Amino acid sequence: MSVAEPRRIVLFRHAKADWPQVSDHERPLAERGRKDAPVAGRKLADSGIDLDLAICSTSARTRETWKLAVHELPHRPRTVYEERVYEASPGELIAVLNETPDDVRSAVLVGHNPGIQGLADVLSGQVEGDAGERMARRGFPTSAFAVLSFTGPWKSLEPGTATLLDYWAPSE
Repeated sequence: MSVAEPRRIVLFRHAKADWPQVSDHERPLAERGRKDAPVAGRKLADSGIDLDLAICSTSARTRETWKLAVHELPHRPRTVYEERVYEASPGELIAVLNETPDDVRSAVLVGHNPGIQGLADVLSGQVEGDAGERMARRGFPTSAFAVLSFTGPWKSLEPGTATLLDYWAPSE
């Protein structure tokens, strides 16, 4: 792949989690989360993005979200579970994405707020259509995702270098 071809990044917040008496890292999905995750997967499939790589937090709720969502995609991308995504700041998430191999055209990052929403805001130097307005109005609820595009090698991804192409959140 040429670095001049646009790359896609999907920033996907985990589905709604339950609050049992376990550590935050081990919180499972709530019933609503188990319903919303496959819907988000179908919406992601409808976007037509052919994902090459999934980078997923190691928390129970993100792993479960991805497991339910990925079954809705036309093909399963290679998945890497990355502990640095858990509780990461936008800058820390950019550092993880900067390590993505350049043969990867499209990647999904499955993580947590406030990092995922902050990353969408920080990366978006430009916005197409009303995606930014919809994201500003809805925030970044559980199971929401943003689709961004940028040109260049992954190591060149930094604040303001991407374009927000789309945003989706489940109905409440």
